[in-house]
Amino acid sequence: MIHPSVNSPLNIDEEESFLLKEEDEASSEEVLPQIMHLKRSQWWIFVFISIFFLISAQAVAVLLGRFYYDQGGNSKWISTLVQTVGFPILYLPLCLLPASPRTSYCSFKTLVWIYLSLGLAIGLDNLLYSYGLLLLSASAYSLICGTQLIFNAVFSYLINSEKITFWTVMSIFFLTVSALVIALDDDSNSPSGGSKWIYVIGCLLTLLASLIYSLQLSLMQFSFEKIIKKETFAMVLEMQIYTSLVASCVSVIGLFASGEWKMLRMEMEEFHKGHVSYVLTLVGTSVSWQLGSVSAVALIFLVSSLFSNLIGTLSLIVTPLAALVVFDDKLTVAKIAAIIFAIPGVAFYMYKNYLDGLIVERARESLAD
Repeated sequence: MIHPSVNSPLNIDEEESFLLKEEDEASSEEVLPQIMHLKRSQWWIFVFISIFFLISAQAVAVLLGRFYYDQGGNSKWISTLVQTVGFPILYLPLCLLPASPRTSYCSFKTLVWIYLSLGLAIGLDNLLYSYGLLLLSASAYSLICGTQLIFNAVFSYLINSEKITFWTVMSIFFLTVSALVIALDDDSNSPSGGSKWIYVIGCLLTLLASLIYSLQLSLMQFSFEKIIKKETFAMVLEMQIYTSLVASCVSVIGLFASGEWKMLRMEMEEFHKGHVSYVLTLVGTSVSWQLGSVSAVALIFLVSSLFSNLIGTLSLIVTPLAALVVFDDKLTVAKIAAIIFAIPGVAFYMYKNYLDGLIVERARESLAD
């Protein structure tokens, strides 16, 4: 599952290494001819379509997930499954990429272990997100998800040896304050009707999910840089496909082991909006998550991983605002304060990415010379 903070294993610092490694230069040249065949107007159309789906898909997926619970849905494992089960959609952009040698510096057995371990982490992560969305309003859930940027900065420093800059510290500060304000909001309660403690538990589970998600992304980057040692767009898609396959299998096992599968027929019959709406909600949620994945990779393909990350980060602001409008969530003073703190937090993160992008551009220019 791809959340708003980071859209693929290829982040800013990876793009710089992608440009500076000769083998990755050759890999990028494989896709350049396809871009060069596009007219300028066509290129802009594809970019705007990708931007629209990347921002909207995340928001729609979260809103549909909350709608599922509001209308009588209660299966946490189904909610977990739909986050990854749409992975076959990713085969479409994979098939559109030019054929290239599938060589890497690690064995097939090592790749299997990477996919299995990351897939298991994704499955656990998605389950925690499902519980968080059950216990929180969509707006509160989305704002707490902003802590992904904090954990991403920390794990990138610890695992990927990335620098902690002034702008990173400022982003962490504002997003931490935003998350704390939401967690300590006395005027917010769990939409499931629980007590204040249920609301706090929802905040903690979402916070833990954000931590695991950020750790997973740093481990993906580490796998590409230190183990696989081959970074192509096709391999990024394959990583998403096979880890999603493992995560989907985990969800199916959990669905049957928990006994929730026995309640699905009753859940469908009692769904407030009817059978068709129940099916469409689950299908729409699954498709939305995968559209976000495809759009993220498309922007990397058309522009850069820097640009893809910047656009994806915008959904951290769009999603809670959309939730306030669609579900008429209670707009408490704490939520207003959290949004006010989240906006500069996201802005500092984007500006830090912008500065990293300048370094990438200079690296590209030096290679051209």
